[in-house]
Amino acid sequence: MAKDNFVEQIADIEKDFPQWYTDVVVKTKLVDYGPVKGTMVIRPYGYAIWENIQREMDKRFRAAGIENAYFPLLIPMSFMTKEAEHVEGFAPEVAVVTHAGGEKLAEPLVIRPTSETIIGSMYSKWIQSYRDLPVLMNQWANVMRWEKTTRPFLRTSEFLWQEGHTVHASEEEAMEMTLKMLGVYEEFAATCLAMPVLTGRKTEKEKFAGAVATFGMEAMMHDGKSLQAGTTHYLGQNFAKAFDIKFLDKDGVLKYGYTTSFGVSTRLIGAIIMTHGDARGLVLPPVVAPVQAVIVPIAAKKEGVLEACRALKERLAAAGVRAVLDDSENSPGWKFNEWEMKGVPVRIELGPRDLEAGKCLLARRDTHEKTECALAGAEESVKALLSDISHNMYARAKARMEERIVTASSLEELLSAVDKGNFVRAGWCGCRACEDRVKEFAQATARVLDKEHTQTTCVACGKKAESTVIFARAY
Repeated sequence: MAKDNFVEQIADIEKDFPQWYTDVVVKTKLVDYGPVKGTMVIRPYGYAIWENIQREMDKRFRAAGIENAYFPLLIPMSFMTKEAEHVEGFAPEVAVVTHAGGEKLAEPLVIRPTSETIIGSMYSKWIQSYRDLPVLMNQWANVMRWEKTTRPFLRTSEFLWQEGHTVHASEEEAMEMTLKMLGVYEEFAATCLAMPVLTGRKTEKEKFAGAVATFGMEAMMHDGKSLQAGTTHYLGQNFAKAFDIKFLDKDGVLKYGYTTSFGVSTRLIGAIIMTHGDARGLVLPPVVAPVQAVIVPIAAKKEGVLEACRALKERLAAAGVRAVLDDSENSPGWKFNEWEMKGVPVRIELGPRDLEAGKCLLARRDTHEKTECALAGAEESVKALLSDISHNMYARAKARMEERIVTASSLEELLSAVDKGNFVRAGWCGCRACEDRVKEFAQATARVLDKEHTQTTCVACGKKAESTVIFARAY
């Protein structure tokens, strides 16, 4: 096929969303499949998104007084067995090292599925007095959970994340931190990922193994399924007692600390893809897009065109815009298709006629609208456009989510609603059996407790509702 007519083929987003997702992540070179089943290789374009997520999230952590540290990958098996609920919850996913250096190890070592246990053991050494509190730490790391069914970014055996771990002198401080970080995640999702989320407490069935309470943020994907995009956990004194995290309080009494943990992962990249993507491929939020603007020369061999494009790229870079100049030999049409699929927020077209008129053409990825702007001062026009794109992407995703949250008062209504790709607001009596019945009947799970309890009867049994729950099918 001639390069002028070259278009990367991806599945129809409406007819085969799973295949569309796979096509997009592979053909835009975000990832490739690793040699070990269930692993992924994050390619430079995909990793650049993660680096931008890290940078933006790290600013928020530092503003909250959280310091970065790093803890070992290998955890003694004995640590995992100290907190009974924790080990039971993670046992099916744990990968274990039994041999090293050609010899069998005296004690098996777990490849961390999460780090509460090893961090708890270190905190017990470091904390002696109330003066040592609070401890606010985070680590950027990899973890391993031996998943049976995998999909790049959404669920892989090894993935990247951050995990924060804090210790406090009181239950009130620890719960305040748990909810504070949930708010940080929600704000980050909105302003950096242009992604609206629902936040709230998880049910006992859905909470983190070993936690007293888990809070999550759920995002609606293009197909109406929910993606758990981040969680925060109030751990109470469960891990403090298991790992002897004690401090001498002001009253001279030795007390156990109260701990929390919280995390987001490379799953956020999957969330971006499935929240904003369209029939042409990726649509990336400007804040985390590796390339915010691509300059495509028109009639590049004409005198002065490439020079003007290079000068514009330098001005954009000086203004803080991540810009690239595509001066390859491919045709403009080929370049338009490629950069559209890669989700670059703004395309800048510049040719001889534009130079004569002192203008350039700006094409936005989110709406496909084109506008002219003066070449002099174009960098400010691009920055303003990036901001507008970010706000528009959020507003559009929020409107779609709000339109697709419906209410159900029976299991039949709930099933019909999730079949149509909706989130469902329904009453729940608080009984585990009723939660299980919803899952069995509609293949939907409780995502978060709704902040406003509005439903009067349980969707499963008809008895008085204790809570209102957002139910959905989920990744």
